[in-house]
Amino acid sequence: MKKFALVISLVACVAVGAQAADVIVERAEGNRSIPEATGLDNTVELKWDTGFAHWFLVWITASGIFVGNDFDVSTVKTYGGLKTMRVALWDWPNTGWEGGRIAVFSYAGGVPGSIMWPTNGTPKFVMPTGATSGFKDFDVTYVLQGTKKFTAAWEQFYNYPNADSFGTDWNPTFSGHSWMYTGGSWSLFYSENIAPYRNVMIRMIVDNEQNEAVSPSSIGRVKALYY
Repeated sequence: MKKFALVISLVACVAVGAQAADVIVERAEGNRSIPEATGLDNTVELKWDTGFAHWFLVWITASGIFVGNDFDVSTVKTYGGLKTMRVALWDWPNTGWEGGRIAVFSYAGGVPGSIMWPTNGTPKFVMPTGATSGFKDFDVTYVLQGTKKFTAAWEQFYNYPNADSFGTDWNPTFSGHSWMYTGGSWSLFYSENIAPYRNVMIRMIVDNEQNEAVSPSSIGRVKALYY
């Protein structure tokens, strides 16, 4: 059974240039590893996190607040199909999953923009299943058109305590690719209570829309960018 340190406090989560939002945080004991993705043919997993959860966060009032990571697939030229969004979640602070919403936003000019997927502009509600913590996989099925950059994002949706918390990793060095949307604008993710741990554990599995085998050179380029 997964155990967590009894470190919990009510704090203000401050996003630079954005409206503050109240959040409750809980630390994962021992920087516990989150299971990796299974090997899928003709897919590559894009990530900025280490795979070890350090903090889990849950907003007091959540609707309209997104956290996400930006990615750029320009060096893996045939991998323009977005297949699966993976979000590190825990069913804490209560027992059982409540679900949340996911969306893929544009990324241009160095900042996330508007929703690209779902194409109707409304985030998709998803329900985690299985173990009480870990990466949860959600289908996306969208082909990038005219761009190689995007932002994969999660919205808690329900309010504390009837909500699911999202994870940040143990690396104190910020990747510069994790974002928060609140108060009508995007800013780089930051929470003063867990600083300097700012890398949100959201990933994207992309597929080869031409159904070609993953070449070693392509994998190498992905690792150079995202590992």
